[in-house]
Amino acid sequence: MKVETFIADEYRPAEGEPFMNERQLEYFRRKLQDWRSDLLDESRSTITGLQDGTRNIPDVADRASEETDRALELRTRDRQRKLVAKIDAALRRIDDGEYGYCEVTGEPISLKRLDARPIATLSLEAQERHERREKVHRDD
Repeated sequence: MKVETFIADEYRPAEGEPFMNERQLEYFRRKLQDWRSDLLDESRSTITGLQDGTRNIPDVADRASEETDRALELRTRDRQRKLVAKIDAALRRIDDGEYGYCEVTGEPISLKRLDARPIATLSLEAQERHERREKVHRDD
């Protein structure tokens, strides 16, 4: 049985602490869970809005504009769906004890990077190398 770690609302992980200690893990777990919850709430409101928003618009230009807006909203929700999957993966990494470490180098990912992008799986250096390789191959 997991014992819940108490952290104050104003707590922020600091470089002077042991890396990925219980407080830091709980901080990132809560941050990820809150983010996930927000995304799912937005998704539910979008679904409700799309269901309620179906109406017959006689003007072709207005109808096209509304369909464009709906398509954009659906694309946004699809990106958010993929983001929820990444959040779930990050939560699993926390449970498995792998969170906060670069998938390529095994080195710790900086706390600043994790705070800004809690789903990060690569250190900044590994991410930059990945993007450079991707750019080179994209130009082929």
